[in-house]
Amino acid sequence: MAETTHPPSEDLRRFTAGERWLHLTFGTLMGVLMVTAALLYVDPLSQLVGRRALLAQIHFWSGLLLPLPLMVAVLLSPAFRSDANRLNRFLPHDWVWLRRAVRGDTSGPSGKFNAGQKLNSAFVCGATIVMFVTGLMLHFFEPLPDNVRTGATFVHDMFALAVMVMGAGHIWMAWSDPEARLGLRSGFVSRGWVRRKHPLWEE
Repeated sequence: MAETTHPPSEDLRRFTAGERWLHLTFGTLMGVLMVTAALLYVDPLSQLVGRRALLAQIHFWSGLLLPLPLMVAVLLSPAFRSDANRLNRFLPHDWVWLRRAVRGDTSGPSGKFNAGQKLNSAFVCGATIVMFVTGLMLHFFEPLPDNVRTGATFVHDMFALAVMVMGAGHIWMAWSDPEARLGLRSGFVSRGWVRRKHPLWEE
């Protein structure tokens, strides 16, 4: 998972090849899950699809594979483990960033990751666990009582809706920052962008 691309001397490495692979793989699986869920359970869309059993299988296997990229990254990528530690620490300047962001100002102080990215990563990680467990409960439902199945269905559906909303926000934020997208495609960002967006990033 070592990065082999050599950037211009003024650029900084933001993500390694392994981290970019994780983001692409995880995002693709999550996208497949959202599309298949919409085609299966949103009435106007479900009427357009004939092979519901195939879609259900694609949805199930995509969900089953969803934790795999994270586990591979934890085992094989020191850079991912380092960034995960950063994402798991909510520091005083993150509260400053968050208070400003509530007013629509995202120029507050931040390290390599801002408070919004930290909250998003925590939500995605927690939602992945919840939806993985409830998805298994819904697939292997025979031994479960009706009230447990009903509860699992409700939780799975509510988290699915929340993931779609958060995912749309995540995409919108990325779309509004071309250099952030460049960092995911190439692994490198300019020092000027770092000074503007992440001035407390120590590297």
